Amino acid sequence: MNDRPGAATQTPESFYIVHERIHAREVTGRFATWRKISVWVLLGVFYVLPWLTWEGRQAMLFDLPARQFHVFSLTFWPQDFFLLALLLIIAALLLFFFTAVAGRLWCGFACPQTVWTEAFVWMERITEGNFSRRRKLDKAPWSTEKLLRKGSKQFLWITFSLWTGITFVAFFSPARELFGRIATFSLGPWETFWCVFYGFATYGNAGFLREQVCKYMCPYARFQSAMFDRDTLVISYDEQRGEPRGGRSRKVDHSAAGLGDCIDCNMCVQVCPTGIDIREGLQYECIACAACIDACDEVMDRMSYPRGLVRFSSENSMQAGSPLKVLRPRVIIYGTLLLGLIIAFLLTVGNRMPLRMDAMRDRNSLYREVGDGLIENAYTLKITNLEQAPRRYRLIVTGLPEPTLQVGGLERALAPGEVRRVPLTITVSRDSLDRPGSDIHFRLEAEGTDGIAVEAKTRFLGPPPGL
Repeated sequence: MNDRPGAATQTPESFYIVHERIHAREVTGRFATWRKISVWVLLGVFYVLPWLTWEGRQAMLFDLPARQFHVFSLTFWPQDFFLLALLLIIAALLLFFFTAVAGRLWCGFACPQTVWTEAFVWMERITEGNFSRRRKLDKAPWSTEKLLRKGSKQFLWITFSLWTGITFVAFFSPARELFGRIATFSLGPWETFWCVFYGFATYGNAGFLREQVCKYMCPYARFQSAMFDRDTLVISYDEQRGEPRGGRSRKVDHSAAGLGDCIDCNMCVQVCPTGIDIREGLQYECIACAACIDACDEVMDRMSYPRGLVRFSSENSMQAGSPLKVLRPRVIIYGTLLLGLIIAFLLTVGNRMPLRMDAMRDRNSLYREVGDGLIENAYTLKITNLEQAPRRYRLIVTGLPEPTLQVGGLERALAPGEVRRVPLTITVSRDSLDRPGSDIHFRLEAEGTDGIAVEAKTRFLGPPPGL
C-alpha cells in the first residue's frame, strides 16, 4: 500500500479496463477496393473448391482414411511427405519475403482472420447499420428493435459459421456424400465434431474476438519486427508535413497559420479495425490494411491538399528523404531462396514417377551355397504403386551372367497406393563369378505403359575365385 500523503489509492479494479468493441467506420478507396476483391476471391476459392470435380472425383480432397491427397490431376501419398515439408518451407519464405518488402501486407489483405472478419462485419452492417448506428445500438437499452437486429445478426453469423465448418470438413470427406449424410441426419461423430468445432472457431475469432486475435493472440505480430528493416514499406504518417496538426476551415491558409496538413479529424483512427492512431508511429497492432491511407486521402482531396500524408513508405524515406529501396540484400536473399525452392518443387512434382522400388539385401548371410556349384543371394523388394489404377509389373536383372530368379509377389497386380514387399532370390553358377562382389541392377517396368519404370542398384556377393 502506498502511504505517501496525497497518493491516489489504487484498487484492483483500476488495473482492469473493460474491452470496448471497435466499430470501424466504412471507408472507400483504392486499397479498400483491393481488400474487397481479395476477400471475395479467397472466400470464393474456399467455398467453391470442394464442389469442383476432376476426372470423376473431387478436385481437392484430403482423403485421410485412404491416405491420399488429391489436388486436381495430382495425387500425393504418405511417401510424398517431403513435398509437404518443402511446401511449408516455401510458404514460410514467402511470408518472410513479403514482410521484408511491404510489412504485414499478408495480415491486411489475405490472412484468414482478416478475410472472415470482413465477412462478419458485412453481415453486421446489413442488420445493425453503419458504424455510428452500431455504437448507439450497443449502448441503447434492450428493446424489440434491438432484439430483432441483434438476433438477425446472430442468425446470419451462426449460419455462416456452420456453413464454414461444413465446408472445411468437405475438404477431408467427399462434399456430396457429406451433405447427403447431413440431410439424412446420419453424420458420423468425428465429422460432427469438426463441423461444430471449426464453425465455433470461426464465430469466436471473426465474430466475437476480431481485432483481439490480431493484438493479443497472433504470434506474427510479436516477431514481425525481426523481419523489418529501415527500408521495409510500412504504413507511415508524414510527421514533418502533418505537424502541428489542428482543425481549420478550407479557406484558411494553414501554412500562414503555422499549421501542418493534418486537420486532426481522427478519420484514420475511426476507420482502423484495431483502433490505433497511426500518427503515433508504427505499432505492432497495425495489420497494414491501409484503411487509414484511403481515409486520409479522401480528407486531403476535400481540403485540396496533396495526397500521401499517410502512405506506404519506409523509415529511411520518411526521415532522410531518400528514395524507396526495394531491392536490397535481405530481399534478394529471400527471393533467390524462394525462387530456387519453387523451381525444385515444380521439377520434383513434374518428374515424380508413379512407381517406387527399394532393394534390400538379406543381411543375415552374405551368400548361400545351394549345391551343384550354385551361389544364391536373397533380397527384398519394396514396391509402391502410386497410380490411381491397379498395375502389374515385370522385373529385369542385369549385371550377372545368366541369373536364375525366383520372385514371389509379382504374379498379382498391385492396388492403387499399395506397398508390397516382394521376396527375391538370385542364383548364379559359381564358376561364372570372377570376383567376390558384383554390382547388379534391378529394373521394374509397369506393364501396358510407356516409360513407367524404376531402377535400383545393389550388390551380389559370392566366394572369392579359387576358394
